[in-house]
Amino acid sequence: MSYRERHLAADGTILDLRIAPGGVWRLRWGRPGAWRVRYENGQRTVLGRRRRYAFRSVEQLRYDFERDVAHAARHD
Repeated sequence: MSYRERHLAADGTILDLRIAPGGVWRLRWGRPGAWRVRYENGQRTVLGRRRRYAFRSVEQLRYDFERDVAHAARHD
C-alpha cells in the first residue's frame, strides 16, 4: 500500500511525502529544485548537508523529518 501527501503553504513552500511498497520513500520540504529538507532512500539532506539515514519505522521517519523541517524553517 502506498501513501502520498502534498501540501502547498502560503509562502510557496511544498511539503511532499511519499512512501511506497518495497522500502521506497521520499519526503521533501522547500521548493522544487531547492529542497531545504529531503529524505530519500537512505539519505537525509538538511540545508544542503547530506548524511546517511537508517530507516527504523514510518513513525520515526516522520518524526525525524518534521524535526529537521522545523530546524530548517528557523534558519530561513
